[in-house]
Amino acid sequence: MEAVKKAFTTTDIYVSIPILNEYREVPLALEAERKINHQQLKALISGIAAFLANTKIVNPEKSLQICRDEKDNMLLECCLASKADFLITGDKDLLDIRNLPFNLKIVTPQRFIKEI
Repeated sequence: MEAVKKAFTTTDIYVSIPILNEYREVPLALEAERKINHQQLKALISGIAAFLANTKIVNPEKSLQICRDEKDNMLLECCLASKADFLITGDKDLLDIRNLPFNLKIVTPQRFIKEI
């Protein structure tokens, strides 16, 4: 747990407007599809709000077409705009990317914790 605390206190977290839109839309869609109940929706929104409290917003200017799941390109665009060193994800479509036109390590949360 100490490593997780260090990760959040020693790194900057970036988001873009498209990512914020997804954070707003997905929980509501999950509730509408009855995949979560209203209490779970409130907990999810609360967790997202806590996570976002310390983020920095960037405005990507370059559109990328790299990921096989096109919706995930917005994450790479955010990383490029923020000059991020790491993209931390469990998404296999992103983790499988091998050649990027910019410097970025795409890692799982567990690997990130080990690397910091």
